[in-house]
Amino acid sequence: MSELEVRNYIKGLIDKAKKAQAVAESFTQEDVRHYAACIGWLAIKNAEKWAKFNYSETKMGDVQSKINRITTRARGLTNDLKTAKTVGVIEVDEKKQLIKIGKPVGIVGALVPMTVPAGVVFMGMMNALMGRNAMICAPHPRAEKTVHMVVNDIRNLFKRMGIPEDLLQAIEEPSLAKTNELMKQCDLVVATGGAAMVKAAYSSGTPAYGVGAGNVVVVIDETADIKDAAKKVMLAQLNDLAIGCSTENAVVIQKDIYDETIKAMVETGAYVCNEEEKAMLQKVLWVNGHLNGSIICKPATVIAEAAGFRIPEDRTWLIVEETGYGPEYPFSGEKLSVVVAAYKYDTFDDAIELVNNIQAYSGAGHSCGIHSNDEERIMKFALATRTSRVAVRMTVGTSNAGNWNNGMPWTINLGCGTWGGNITSENITYKNYINTTWVAKEIKDFRIPTDEEIFGDIMKDEELFKGLI
Repeated sequence: MSELEVRNYIKGLIDKAKKAQAVAESFTQEDVRHYAACIGWLAIKNAEKWAKFNYSETKMGDVQSKINRITTRARGLTNDLKTAKTVGVIEVDEKKQLIKIGKPVGIVGALVPMTVPAGVVFMGMMNALMGRNAMICAPHPRAEKTVHMVVNDIRNLFKRMGIPEDLLQAIEEPSLAKTNELMKQCDLVVATGGAAMVKAAYSSGTPAYGVGAGNVVVVIDETADIKDAAKKVMLAQLNDLAIGCSTENAVVIQKDIYDETIKAMVETGAYVCNEEEKAMLQKVLWVNGHLNGSIICKPATVIAEAAGFRIPEDRTWLIVEETGYGPEYPFSGEKLSVVVAAYKYDTFDDAIELVNNIQAYSGAGHSCGIHSNDEERIMKFALATRTSRVAVRMTVGTSNAGNWNNGMPWTINLGCGTWGGNITSENITYKNYINTTWVAKEIKDFRIPTDEEIFGDIMKDEELFKGLI
């Protein structure tokens, strides 16, 4: 397609979306909650079909994990939306005489990755519909067919419910040019994917929520339940074979319990690579400085064989021992594989410094975790790490985007704050899919506080302000 053809093609999608969204403007709060819940139930009933098709298309991860992700997130998000306020008056503050009104953002451009395409589509549409918006998906080419399957199923649901099918569309024969044009013409971009995609979203000139790269680092200190920590790191690896950006990628272990912790991990199914195997693994995982798309998110035995060595059939994940971080130490970065880098630390301050340095190279601002029973140390870790989420004694990969065992908002998109080059550090939810109008009324009998009430003892510090005032 020529540049003009691309522009006109995207304009055609936008025009249809605008027409559909104009109808959605009249939806009530009860309407959108009902429609969103219907999408959630559709996802649950189609989870197996979507998961199997997704695996057949990408050959990444495993089917059961995909089913679990779809069904769990569909239930969790629907539950969150039952009380969400997005239409009309959403908040009243009597004391400050403020009223907040929720309004649509318009047309959402959703950039869909190859890793979790079904979730990004149906959860994104549930959130978009809560704000009475339309959504157009730009699929990753490797997951294009999955995206279209999910989109078509939801469109058929819309038809059954009597609402415009064009509230949800997807780009046919996706390309970088089409994705870039969509980002220019839509009203809001929600970008889920790699750093290059997020950077493009923020450079499009359209308001955007980007999601930074993941590279979760977990600290295990000497107060931890070692066997429990080892099991939870293992569970992260086997959850869709580490396909999620929240998967544990590195463990930072206190030196006095290092050997015992590695042993506990081996008992869960880990295989510790020697230096020769580590070198072979590095050669196959990265090609010209980039992750090898043909080998990521595969079983440990497949990855090892591709690297040129064999491991027992009962080994389900790999450990490589590491000391450094940065480009010269690729295992310190995100691996999208059942491969965990293991580090030793001495003092807890060393652990914090190591986590921050690793994530400064890869995964800045995303998430980290800690296995410890020292509450003061946990808070010190949370205060000192440059991260948006800290999972405590949990599997990070199945907790920080929402789960029944914690209070994090259910989502498929995780902001990484300014650390990760993102506009927000929150879990992206329905709140990010609405505009808000503030209605301000005069406060009757208001009183202006005195300077003494406002500034207190600062006014008495004559030495501080000597010669300045």
